[in-house]
Amino acid sequence: MTIITCQFKLHGQAILDIFNEAIANSTALYEYEPRNLATIQAWFKVKAERNYPIIGIEDSGRLAGFATYGAFRTHAAYQYSVEHSVYVETKCRRRGIGQKLLQELILLAKQQNYHTMIGGIDAENTISIKLHRSLGFTHCGSIKQVGFKFGKWLDLEFYQLIL
Repeated sequence: MTIITCQFKLHGQAILDIFNEAIANSTALYEYEPRNLATIQAWFKVKAERNYPIIGIEDSGRLAGFATYGAFRTHAAYQYSVEHSVYVETKCRRRGIGQKLLQELILLAKQQNYHTMIGGIDAENTISIKLHRSLGFTHCGSIKQVGFKFGKWLDLEFYQLIL
């Protein structure tokens, strides 16, 4: 499995599919409505303009997962912190893809001289929490009942890695 740089023309539809599966079936995203291809194209454009990577792993020519980071907050003092996300296609989970993507994001963030990486993780997503802890992320905060999805209140946990 090799890390690639994702491109809209090659990977836009696959990223859209992965996002929309997560929106429809999980609390990985606190969203209700599916995204569309125009939204993903605009998302790619913003990432490129701000020099934020979108990386992926292909498996048999198919995008198995992707990861990215972006601004944690927009005020100037936060410029050295990024918030990241990692998504793995349902059929490709539990094969180390998320770990490889997150390890690569950490390297990229260091190369771009960021100081802190932050991940917001649903409190019940124990697999993601375990992944982050295995790579040195520490729990740095909780927000109780911040989201509502699938008929219940959701707690958001924040994990950070000082680079």
